Amino acid sequence: QVHLVESGGGLVQPGGSLRLSCAASGNIFRLYAMYWYRQAPGKQRELVASITRDDMAYVVPSVKGRFTISRDGAKNTVHLQMNNLKSEDTAVYYCNALIGTDDNFWGQGIQVTVSS
Repeated sequence: QVHLVESGGGLVQPGGSLRLSCAASGNIFRLYAMYWYRQAPGKQRELVASITRDDMAYVVPSVKGRFTISRDGAKNTVHLQMNNLKSEDTAVYYCNALIGTDDNFWGQGIQVTVSS
């Protein structure tokens, strides 16, 4: 079993920055990849970024150049650096972890609000 805890969300003005973190604990020996998803009100949950155990990183085109996903040296915490935030980035952001090839786990979600 894996437990994920997100942190770093909050309220920011357009053009501002936030850094989300997701700490994984439990049975993470076979952690393969971690992901950030987001879900805005009335919309489906969508992938934002991913990073593998080999540090292959990906961000979706809509946030490319603004968001960066990374993993710390301990490889149990993933970060999402969000710069030049826009109102359309407002959503609940969820961390997800893939263990091996079959098991994934979700964090509780954290609110990001971009507003003047």
